Amino acid sequence: MLHSSPAQYTKLRWILTIVGLLLYVVDIVTDVGLALKYFQERHFVWTALTLVFVLVGLLVTQIFSYAWYRDDMNDAVINPKGKTAISGMSIVGLAVLHLFGMGIFTRYCQLLKQGFNVVWTTKNSHTVDEKKDVHKELFCLATDLSMLKLFESFLESVPQLLLQLYIVLGHEECSVLQYLSMAFSFFNVAWALVDYRRCLRRSLPHITEMPSGLPTVIYLLYKFCTITSHILSYTLLLILSTYSTIAFTILWLLGTTWTHLLQTDFCKSRGLEFLYQAVIGVILTFTFFNVKGQNTRASMTIYYFFYSFINITAPLLLALLKPELQTTTSFLTVTGLIFGGSALGLVFLVVYYHLLHPREKLREADEVDSQGNEAETTKRIRKFLQP
Repeated sequence: MLHSSPAQYTKLRWILTIVGLLLYVVDIVTDVGLALKYFQERHFVWTALTLVFVLVGLLVTQIFSYAWYRDDMNDAVINPKGKTAISGMSIVGLAVLHLFGMGIFTRYCQLLKQGFNVVWTTKNSHTVDEKKDVHKELFCLATDLSMLKLFESFLESVPQLLLQLYIVLGHEECSVLQYLSMAFSFFNVAWALVDYRRCLRRSLPHITEMPSGLPTVIYLLYKFCTITSHILSYTLLLILSTYSTIAFTILWLLGTTWTHLLQTDFCKSRGLEFLYQAVIGVILTFTFFNVKGQNTRASMTIYYFFYSFINITAPLLLALLKPELQTTTSFLTVTGLIFGGSALGLVFLVVYYHLLHPREKLREADEVDSQGNEAETTKRIRKFLQP
């Protein structure tokens, strides 16, 4: 039987949570500021798209956040006495907060408050088992939050990067605010990817924790190179023709349909499950995730075959159909970044999954027996996307 020391929610993790909150806020603020700038310049389509991406990400995360709070409140393990409040908030109060887009901030406040009480003020009064449960609860809260941040990153930050790159490269509209928006969108995505992976593996007892150091760096480089090169390829296709959005919609439908065919059971209601599958379709448009925790070698191979096809085809199509762009510095730079990023990303992918990927460990007997009494939060996390 395999044993491992329980993960500890540390002071550094608490401080990093504040950093994640700041990145989230600054990313939204710069995007809203950019939308106001476009409006003043009478670029109404760009204004609308910039705001739509912000609002869609905000709306979807509020829906899932509220649904998870409601599920936890109705869970006999988390709320055995059937109280009408969770973490000091009533279901009506939570509904109002989420209605005004404060769901993510509510979760940040809850995590920071409980984390502060554990890592900064609590004395050594807990038994070993109590301490383990307290830290596990904190990581479950952090994992719920990181999943919502992952949704927000691919519904808001990644599309925002694509839009701003299209405007900068296709229309030569450059400003400091645009570069700030792209920079914070990029950092928000990178942070969300690494934070999600680390929180997920700390909150699931049957999966070996993601080691820090080299494995984290290689994983981030794999995602950074593949996602960046794909966004640049989509940008070139948009410069070639805005009708490329039809092709992007088809890719989204394929990802959504594939997720549906996998018969995911992430949500309790059918409507929410369809929304979840649509969100996963968006994520799969930009990068690959293991949707159901199954062996994905074949599906990942097929995915990255088409990924490579798109990344090779996009620069070639632009060069053939718009030959006047062939010798421009921006085209040559972007093409080099696409080919180089694709090659490096695939190399990092192979290195990571062959040499550094944490493996599942055998579940201890008492863990298997107790799954019927698992808290709703743990059941939900088991169904989260597997990196």
